Amino acid sequence: MFSLSGLFLLSASAALAQFVPAPRDLINATGYMNIPVRYKEVPTGICELDPNVKSYSGYVDVAENEHIFFWFFESRNVEPTDAPLSVWINGGPGSSSMIGLFQELGPCGIDFDGNVYSNPYSWSNVSNMLFIDQPTQVGFSYSIPVNGYVDSSSGAIITLPDATCPDYASDTESCGTYSYPNLTLTANTTSDAAPNFYKTLQGFMGAFKKYSRKSFHFATESYGGHYGPIFNEYIEKQNAKNIPGAHKISLKSVMIGNGCVQAQFYNNLYGTGNCVDQIKDCAARGINEDAFCANLVESIYDIYLDRDEYDVRELNEDPFPYGFFVDYLNTPEVQAAIGAYQNYSESSNAVYTAFTSTGDDNRESGTVQAVGKLLKQGITVMLYAGDADYNCNWLGGQAVAHEVDAPGFECAGYVNLTTSDGIVHGQVKQAGKFSFVRIYESGHEVPFYQPIAALEIFERAINGLDIATGETTPDASYLTVGTKESTFREGNATIQFQVLPANATYNNNLNEPNPSKRDLQKV
Repeated sequence: MFSLSGLFLLSASAALAQFVPAPRDLINATGYMNIPVRYKEVPTGICELDPNVKSYSGYVDVAENEHIFFWFFESRNVEPTDAPLSVWINGGPGSSSMIGLFQELGPCGIDFDGNVYSNPYSWSNVSNMLFIDQPTQVGFSYSIPVNGYVDSSSGAIITLPDATCPDYASDTESCGTYSYPNLTLTANTTSDAAPNFYKTLQGFMGAFKKYSRKSFHFATESYGGHYGPIFNEYIEKQNAKNIPGAHKISLKSVMIGNGCVQAQFYNNLYGTGNCVDQIKDCAARGINEDAFCANLVESIYDIYLDRDEYDVRELNEDPFPYGFFVDYLNTPEVQAAIGAYQNYSESSNAVYTAFTSTGDDNRESGTVQAVGKLLKQGITVMLYAGDADYNCNWLGGQAVAHEVDAPGFECAGYVNLTTSDGIVHGQVKQAGKFSFVRIYESGHEVPFYQPIAALEIFERAINGLDIATGETTPDASYLTVGTKESTFREGNATIQFQVLPANATYNNNLNEPNPSKRDLQKV
């Protein structure tokens, strides 16, 4: 179950916004299925700092008023024309994949002072990486660009008649260019979003054939627990149709981090009845009853504990993962460099509203079954979860893993995750090509908190190796032999009891914040 409280705050984060002139330097190309693509090469230093590594950004025009933004990075350490292609999408619904790019696993991050720094554990070390803002109206993806501002109380986009910021809106510092917030110009269910995601891949792969000749891998998190199974089941169905002019996508692996696959599996101390019963009723009748769970379960957590739902070790306002990239992406220089048509918002109210209006979170009940279908087609599936996340918690992820009913999984045991730094960052249970990974001392966005572990399990998954060691190519009979349950308990060593400053930094070796100057002075 996604967080209601978090999204409204995020959607209003288009700070430093301005009216964005339409870019005039995009290159026009045609993808597979005659899908139009517009793009440009992004200058070194906007994100990737290595001048020998190219990146491209732009739009795939999947429909007349639906334009999907992408940002692609060549592999750093593998010849790009020989490297696999991996796509990353964030969840929400309505969350931008720039979150994954800048906060988690992309080639760069942005510090407190607005400076770009290189991420040594980027997943682009081992794969070509494609980040996609989807569906339309998420992040830089747009429908119809309009002048407007963000209402500070609701997070909604209020349109303006021209590129003049009125006095009553100037205090919000959000006057600028946005997508016209029309719910008919975006998806309202996971199944509804799948065709345009598929078209985006067809467009990109046709425009950039040299990066699309090898295997294809799909990675996501959070509400991606819906996207991952349903989108990739759709891809496999389209592959089977042998559509003229379409590229048959060579899907090899699907990875879902802290995925919210089906709400009733994520034991958030609901108690019996009420929330769970209404979730089941919603799934049966196709309506949205998730509001009960959010308002009478989740909101109590927010009010009385005041801890970050995505990392229960931290108090609100939690400065991790770093959110400075939002202001960075709303600077004119960066928007011009990537060919943006509108201001950047971390999450879209319009998309969130569209999905909740259909009850998609609980109605899309075929997600677990879709995972099983992918496994039957020989595709590697890895579910992983940071164990400090409350919303899409690891216990629910573990329950989902067992619900998939993968052959042999009930007989597999937990074994330690072996990584190059010699530290045990978690445990793995695997049967054949299906695995579940618990990552220790990590919040919702695992690659931020445990970057070495995240990179190495990703590399193992895309190369078809066992997740625990990376030393074996698992066949159908492969089983990890270990304990039935993962019983490791961190204790309270990394629990924070003071609100951290906005400029706090995170220590990935100690799994906690670095001491502030104030704390050091006390010592």
